[in-house]
Amino acid sequence: MKTTNAVSRSELRGGGPVRWLTRALPLVGVALLGVTVCQIQRAGAAREASAADAARAASAPARGTRAEGRLVTYPGAEVSVGAEVGGRIALLDVVEKRAVTKGQVLAELDADEERAALAEARARVAESEADLRWAEAEFGRVRNLSGQGALAPQALDRARRERDAAEARRALARSAVERLEAALAKTRIVAPIDGVVVERAANAGEIVEPGAPLFTIADLTRTRIEADVDEFDAARVALGDPVEITVEGITDRSWRGVVEEIPDSVVSRRLRPLDPGRPTDTRVLIVKIALTEPTPIKLGQRVELAIGAASPPLGPS
Repeated sequence: MKTTNAVSRSELRGGGPVRWLTRALPLVGVALLGVTVCQIQRAGAAREASAADAARAASAPARGTRAEGRLVTYPGAEVSVGAEVGGRIALLDVVEKRAVTKGQVLAELDADEERAALAEARARVAESEADLRWAEAEFGRVRNLSGQGALAPQALDRARRERDAAEARRALARSAVERLEAALAKTRIVAPIDGVVVERAANAGEIVEPGAPLFTIADLTRTRIEADVDEFDAARVALGDPVEITVEGITDRSWRGVVEEIPDSVVSRRLRPLDPGRPTDTRVLIVKIALTEPTPIKLGQRVELAIGAASPPLGPS
């Protein structure tokens, strides 16, 4: 027992394991403290990055919006047809929903006076051509005699002048024919495009003024939606956004479209909102939406739209 105690005291005096542990413990504590500080700093940086991402997400405009619109045709696919001249409608071969082809005669105005004037002008052309043939023959005869010295030079000049005057009278008569033919053509109204008659505004026997609309033709294969998007929602819409289209009164289905055109300016609202709580004096962006499937929607019919991430659309779904 005495020997053991002596050894223990000797180890303590010589700096044995206990003394080594005593010196190492502070170093371990410092290392652990450093690791803890690093972990705290990393956690703080991660929280700051998450907060910055959240702030950026909050400041970025949310995608998608809801709007109202109506079905229209593409530019040039709907034409209101009228008469260039006034008169009584003698023929109006127009029935709503009837398909027509470009160049087809659909209406005629009474043109009896124009036809009579045209016949008279054509007769004058024939008369002027006869006079010209005589004047040319006379000029040739006088030129031959003058070359032989049988006639004075003045006779040749007179014959040349009469020939030139006959040519001028023929040209004038032909111009009158062309003018009357153009006037007569204006009394025949033809279809300017292929399409379907969607509206008839006159009847046979009526007297119309120049420019008065007679009927409207539309190409129903070229239709799209024009949506009134509030100017405050302009940043929520992008080209290519998907669109869900619904119609009031049809609650069992919807149709699809895609944003194909966004204008660079806003205009006054054209459609009065169906929701009485929505403002009517705001300015809107007229966004064009292409249909990606056939629809039973009629021209001018109002629709409700969910553009982009907006869901559900306005109204019943």
